[in-house]
Amino acid sequence: MSKVGGAIVLVAVLAAVVGPWLAPFDPADQELALRLAGPTGAHWFGLDELGRDIFTRVLVGARISLMVGLVVVSVSSTVGIALGSVAGYFGGRIDEGISRLIDILLAFPGLLLAIAVVAVLGPSLTNVVLALTLIGWVGYARLVRGQVLRARELEFVQAARALGASTPRILVRHIIPTTLPAVTVQATLGMGGAILAEAALSFLGLGVQPPTPSWGTMLNYGRGHLLDAPHLTIFPGLAIAALVLGFNFLGDGLRDAIDPAMRGRRT
Repeated sequence: MSKVGGAIVLVAVLAAVVGPWLAPFDPADQELALRLAGPTGAHWFGLDELGRDIFTRVLVGARISLMVGLVVVSVSSTVGIALGSVAGYFGGRIDEGISRLIDILLAFPGLLLAIAVVAVLGPSLTNVVLALTLIGWVGYARLVRGQVLRARELEFVQAARALGASTPRILVRHIIPTTLPAVTVQATLGMGGAILAEAALSFLGLGVQPPTPSWGTMLNYGRGHLLDAPHLTIFPGLAIAALVLGFNFLGDGLRDAIDPAMRGRRT
């Protein structure tokens, strides 16, 4: 299934990179006389309530979704690795303080906390990224902390400490690299979660603002035409489901490759 997931992600990346230039229409072009028209040879996914080509807008929306996922995962994993490494290596009050902060944030449902943050800051793509990052680093920090607690007792780490290596060098050169395989799997799965969260916030009107195409916004507009024009929700909904599923398949494949015992327990 990892190959299927990789293929889906690759297609989505290609669509995000070159799709907008290959799309037959501009995402803002309107054909009001054909509004809500179904799929045709000229408009593969049909037209929306303003006569805009849905296929083109889905391609442009892929760029938004992947960009949000990439930024959120990159920043969240960086912050999580840094705080988790410090907590796991030093222990004591530092570990206690970071762990309590993690517990507090985990006590709230992630999406509800993101909604609250965006509602306070105002709806925009930048605030969506900020809100998802504020809650996204927690999982990475908890994962890395556990990895560091194990790695700091390994023989090569003890040897580096005995030879007088500085703490930053031990962390950067010896301990943090041991956490990267697990973080990679977490980041792959996190991409799907970030994309789904962005779509949910945009659906609620708290994310990407019109006229910029977003899969969540397209779903929101289409829900009023479920009976007379179901294609308005079908195609962006399929795009979200396929991309999230692709990242989940890819993450599961990476986890099986890194930990064969996990594959054995699932078979």
